Amino acid sequence: MMNKLAASELVLNEDGSVYHLNLLPEDIAEKIILVGDPDRVPKVSQYFDKVEIKKNKREFYTHTGTLRGERITVMSTGIGTENIDIVMNELDALVNIDLKEKEFKKEHSPLELFRLGTCGSVNPDVEVDNMLVTENVVGLDGLLHFYQDYQFENEFSKNFLEKFPYQNIKPLLYFSDWAKESAHYYQDAKYIGNTATFPGFYAPQGRQLRLKALDDQFLETLNDLGVTNFEMETSAIYGLSKLLGHKAITVNCVIANRRRGEFSADHHASEKMTIQWVLDRIIK
Repeated sequence: MMNKLAASELVLNEDGSVYHLNLLPEDIAEKIILVGDPDRVPKVSQYFDKVEIKKNKREFYTHTGTLRGERITVMSTGIGTENIDIVMNELDALVNIDLKEKEFKKEHSPLELFRLGTCGSVNPDVEVDNMLVTENVVGLDGLLHFYQDYQFENEFSKNFLEKFPYQNIKPLLYFSDWAKESAHYYQDAKYIGNTATFPGFYAPQGRQLRLKALDDQFLETLNDLGVTNFEMETSAIYGLSKLLGHKAITVNCVIANRRRGEFSADHHASEKMTIQWVLDRIIK
């Protein structure tokens, strides 16, 4: 058959699970919370009424259980869009590819994906220890340019591209936005904003140790272009979700305001608050 995948394309473990995530189709729920830190997985699943699946491989830890009668999964992605590329493709394979036959399924199964993370703000008006939901996102990592058929444009992207001054970075840029049908989950969030996803923690985020960043006003320039906050995963989650037909939305707790030089006095308490806030809204 034309849609049969070679073993080198869809790599599986000996038990038939997808290679990196080490999961079988029955191991995940339709609603999946994505966190970066593997240590955050049990911090989320401790609120489940029951945990039935615990699996891990490398930085990818997965717990699946039930909360208030509904099945739910929490999974760690590690840091960066390169890891999101693995997570998104293998999650999609679990629900839309017959792993035994290595063939595409005739009926598409969409997932609801909820990124739960932390971020820094470049907007001086955004207070730390508050939730910020990403409406629009700009990726500075270039990942979606490796995929065919990805096109996205809206008012945010057009304005950003027109005014973005760094010509050597400009070819890397791509854009996406939230799944509008998921926005109702977080309608009471204090902030809804535009996120920049960076390919690194130091110079891309304006930090300078022994190496100098391209521009020490980089974050201020992004804020002038409409960016509210920054992190390292959302652009790939949003972009790949659109290509694969899944629904994704990101909420981050703001633990730092770089423009004001502020950091959360207790980011562990902020993390706990965010976890409870998200679970209360996605599982009624």
